[in-house]
Amino acid sequence: MNLTGITDPLGISEKHFLDSIIITKFIDIPKGTRVIDVGTGAGFPGIPLKIYREDIELTLLDSLQKRVNFLQTVSENTCEAECIHGRAEELGKNKEYREKYGLAAARAVASLPVLAEYCLPFVKQGGYFAAMKGPGEDISQGEKAVKELGGEITDIINYTLPCQDKRTLILIKKISACPTKYPRSSSQISKKHL
Repeated sequence: MNLTGITDPLGISEKHFLDSIIITKFIDIPKGTRVIDVGTGAGFPGIPLKIYREDIELTLLDSLQKRVNFLQTVSENTCEAECIHGRAEELGKNKEYREKYGLAAARAVASLPVLAEYCLPFVKQGGYFAAMKGPGEDISQGEKAVKELGGEITDIINYTLPCQDKRTLILIKKISACPTKYPRSSSQISKKHL
């Protein structure tokens, strides 16, 4: 289905599966936690997390129907997950999903200010947003946005995969409710970052 450019077995196991579950080394995910994978693409990090931690309640969110169809097939045959075709900036305003998750995760989808606005509205107070980034992310650019959205950066973890690819995990704790004006529309988000 051409959902990832990484096709060799070792690359898939390290750059997708290991990189997806490594967050469990750095954050305690209580049993039964509701987890949302925002902009999941081919199901990373959500599907490996669900395979590794069967007890979590997983929601996979993506804006492309082709990917959601694939994820529904995977969910039916491998691990149970709610697969949603939609945009984070719209679903983040829906009462059924807003501030209902103990953990939101996203892998390298956008810069931290943009990613925080897409993801933090899903996280309930006391929960976490795990921003999984490549090296070189200017985290200072996202601090203002994180604070405005009710979060606080609690940890920045730099690690190297066995294949020597460098990664950064930014852990953000939700300390207060997200103002109702967020998330804004995608055009507003891309036009002017928080």
